[in-house]
Amino acid sequence: MKRIFLFVMTNLAVVVVLGIVANLLGVNRFLTPNGLDLKMLLGFALVIGFGGAIISLLISKPVAKWSAGVRLIKEPQNADEAWIYETVRRLSDRAGIGMPEVGIFDGAPNAFATGAFKNSALVAVSTGLLQGMTREEIEAVIGHEIAHIANGDMVTMALIQGVMNTFVVFLSRVIGYAVDSFLRKGSDNNSGPGIGYYVSTIVLDIVLGFAAAIVVAWFSRHREFRADAGSAELLGRKQPMINALARLGGMVPGELPKSVQSFGIAGGVGKLFSSHPPIEERIAALQKAQAGQV
Repeated sequence: MKRIFLFVMTNLAVVVVLGIVANLLGVNRFLTPNGLDLKMLLGFALVIGFGGAIISLLISKPVAKWSAGVRLIKEPQNADEAWIYETVRRLSDRAGIGMPEVGIFDGAPNAFATGAFKNSALVAVSTGLLQGMTREEIEAVIGHEIAHIANGDMVTMALIQGVMNTFVVFLSRVIGYAVDSFLRKGSDNNSGPGIGYYVSTIVLDIVLGFAAAIVVAWFSRHREFRADAGSAELLGRKQPMINALARLGGMVPGELPKSVQSFGIAGGVGKLFSSHPPIEERIAALQKAQAGQV
């Protein structure tokens, strides 16, 4: 709950700062005569930007279960399920978080963690991962997902996405009004925004949305390095995570639902928009930090 509280307070602080900056720059004096109320715009940006992000965060676990077809391990049915469940429990205890729900889903090699609260999250691994890796490598992958939960990456990424959404909504409409005002300069029709506003806003939502996606992806890649290092710390050595990444590099990773792609073990297309760094860079980072560890 502490992270959610900080999430909400940060969101409100961002909107307040936007309002202060807009007033200092005199944006409100430009907007009001052209029919756009600054307070209403900030409220709209808050609802669309942060509201959407926090709703997505709160429903992330049930949506992931449904979209990936996760089968929860409540009572292990065989030795493999018992080992997976015990591994998650042991690593969760080491990380100092509550026991997550544990699940398996059908598909090519991959795994993910999700959930709004670190003490009631979900860790799921694919059948392809279980069939294609050794137990030590699977343990490292599970450690990676546990590290995501312990680091609070779900809340952090939702916060970053919310901030980006708010800036996109706010800036696209401010610029849209400026464009529309310029196009209608000298016109007697000031009854409301014209076609220039609507076209500009749609185009800017797309363009700024791509720019925001690049920023969010950069943060996601940075947190993947942290999760790799967190797995190595939980296991007490880096080699299992290095081996798991090397093994994954020779596989075709499975596609995850969009809502959990940032918290899988692999994924992303195109470096700028990829939620994960290249496998080679992740292995190199672990090897560089190995410093005499076995």
